[in-house]
Amino acid sequence: MTSQRTLNRLFTLHSWAGIVTGLLMFIVCFSGAVVVFKHEIDLWANPSLAQLPRSEKPASLDAVLTQLHARYPGVTVETIALPDAVNPSYFAFVRERGAPASTRTKVALRSDTGTVVGPVDSQLGQYLRMLHVFLFFGPRWIVGFLGAAMLVLIATGIVIHRKILAELFTQRWGRSFRVVMSDLHKSAGIWGLGFHILIAATGAWMGLAPLFEQGYQYITTPAAMAAAKPARKAEASEPVPMQSLDALYATAQQAVPGLEARYVSLRRWGSSTAEVGFTGNLRDHLTSTARVDIHAATGVPKKVHDPRTAGFWSLVNGLMEPLHFGDFGGLALKWLYFFLGMTPAFLSISGTLIWLDARQQRRREAEAAQATAGGIAAAG
Repeated sequence: MTSQRTLNRLFTLHSWAGIVTGLLMFIVCFSGAVVVFKHEIDLWANPSLAQLPRSEKPASLDAVLTQLHARYPGVTVETIALPDAVNPSYFAFVRERGAPASTRTKVALRSDTGTVVGPVDSQLGQYLRMLHVFLFFGPRWIVGFLGAAMLVLIATGIVIHRKILAELFTQRWGRSFRVVMSDLHKSAGIWGLGFHILIAATGAWMGLAPLFEQGYQYITTPAAMAAAKPARKAEASEPVPMQSLDALYATAQQAVPGLEARYVSLRRWGSSTAEVGFTGNLRDHLTSTARVDIHAATGVPKKVHDPRTAGFWSLVNGLMEPLHFGDFGGLALKWLYFFLGMTPAFLSISGTLIWLDARQQRRREAEAAQATAGGIAAAG
């Protein structure tokens, strides 16, 4: 049985953890609930894209690359996004010659012919994802820390509200603001408990696991190896013939059976060190982030990442993103993630309001006590 002293300490921890992280928690949770519709939002923000035809047999990657170079001579094509269940079009991210490395233009192409439609006017969905994952420009470990803080809030909340089953249907309407808000706060936390644990754990993992991995590598890597930098291969001054993108994709699918590429990244295209990376999902498998890197001039795979064969922790890591964003079960699952994802945003707001109301109540009681004491002293 938990003592009252321990409960008071947990309540204090719960309150201050919520207050300190409340604003950022609201931003991350609200944007996360909305960003499950990232692709749908991009189509809504660009109505002309939704009207483009969907092709059962999309144009080849080679045709898409040819159209891009014909429409934008001299640009660097960095990434090609393939059509999916939501977006009927190809997209490409290109960088103009002399532009900063961080400046890219998103271009839409028809899926049936590969013809360039033009730059995409709005990337609202991508901005929302950047807000959720990186708070726009912050390191991802900040959001990972918020996931860990959310786990602390969940654990302390479970202990504090020991009569969870009895409070499932408790809602005392007509009482004070703090009582009504407290009942809503508890109900939202209890009904969404399983989802909250899932979101907090996966968010903390994706944000903090890379940080711990880098720290482990730093500790375990000998100083001599860390100091040694591989010599960069000199690129040929003359253009080097590249393998067909479609042939390279076929090679990637042979290396990782069931690979359904979502993105094709091109690095140093046209040079002797050119590489192409195919990243996507695995057919009939929940795990994400399968990837194959191939030498673009020779067609020889350089790096293959298949989460199914890379070990237990790699498989767990591959499950984190689809479980966190709910992009594996169609529109119905997205709506479920949206409504449940709004509950932690509500918890951050309601918890802050409860804390502020309690603080004001204590101040009013203290002022009343001082006034009473002053009246007694004056009467005496």
